[in-house]
This record gives sequence, structure tokens and C-alpha cells, in this order.
Amino acid sequence: MSEIQHRTADELQAGLDEIGRSPVDDGTLELIVRRPDVGVREVLAEGELDVADGLVGDNWSQRSSSTTADGSPHPDMQLTLINSRLLALISPDPERRALAGDQLAVDLSLSPDDLPVWSRLRIGDAVLEVTDQPHIGCSKFTQRFGLDALRFVNSEEGRAVNLRGINARVVQPGTIHQGDRITVEQSTS
Repeated sequence: MSEIQHRTADELQAGLDEIGRSPVDDGTLELIVRRPDVGVREVLAEGELDVADGLVGDNWSQRSSSTTADGSPHPDMQLTLINSRLLALISPDPERRALAGDQLAVDLSLSPDDLPVWSRLRIGDAVLEVTDQPHIGCSKFTQRFGLDALRFVNSEEGRAVNLRGINARVVQPGTIHQGDRITVEQSTS
């Protein structure tokens, strides 16, 4: 088995322009990942989004949260979205991309200038709302993609454009499919 080579800081910085070319509307759902248990990933061609459960079959609703007073799952952290161009940059091997831990990889700009908090996204039959909960890289992200990748997404420049991704919640349930078009339906900007 060969050792996984992580991208260097220079390689990551060189890919920033490509990420910046992500569409600001009319994006694409590139990857759906369900996490039925800790450390387990299922790549789906189709998923069901539910107002109470998020991605049906995902363990979000069973995870405790340090951000709620009672430790229950935070309702504004139901789903995490990551930019698929960033994901391809940090993980050239498509088989490893599900390890990021985000349920949805999208070819869409996640920058707050393009997609402010409380914007709504239509994907398939479902509608999501971007929430104000920050999404940052963690130790698992570092293990999977390297320290340079963590520093890249959590840098001042990376946080300014939400390179690590965003949190969202389901406001209209529905079915989503890999390849679905994503449109911004409502924005506060």
C-alpha cells in the first residue's frame, strides 16, 4: 500500500483561482455522502432530505453537540456543504473525497459575498437554508488531508470565502440526486 501524499501549501495556494471560478448560481451537486456511523461513509446517487433528520440515514441526529446547552444536535448544523473544487484540490483521489465528512459536495461558490447567511438553495426537490454556524477544519481533517490543507482552509483568506464549507438546514424536504442543479432561491444580500 502506498503512502498518501498530501498537497503542499504551494500546491493548495496555486489552486485557489480554480476554486474562485465556482458558479455563484446554477451550481451542481457533485457528491452525496451519508455517515451512518462514526468513521463510516456511504456515497449515494440519491438521498432524501428531511426537515427533522437532515440527510435520512446520516448520524447527524444522533451526534451530541458542544454548541447546544443540552448537548443535543444543533439544528443549524444539520448538513455541511463543501466546495467540490476545493475537495478535488485537497484530495486528488476521488475515492478519498467522502472522508471530508461533509454530506454534500457542491460546485457552487460558498463565499459569504455570493451566498450570505440565510440564503436558500434549491437542490432537486429540497430547499436548504445557509445558517450562521461556522464550519472549520478539525483534527480528523488534518489526518485525512494534511496540516497544510487545514491551515489553508482555516487561514484568514480561507475563512473569508468559507473554504472549509458551510452549515445548512433543510427547510423543504425532498429527494436529491448526484448531478442535480443547484439554484439560489432567496438571499439576504
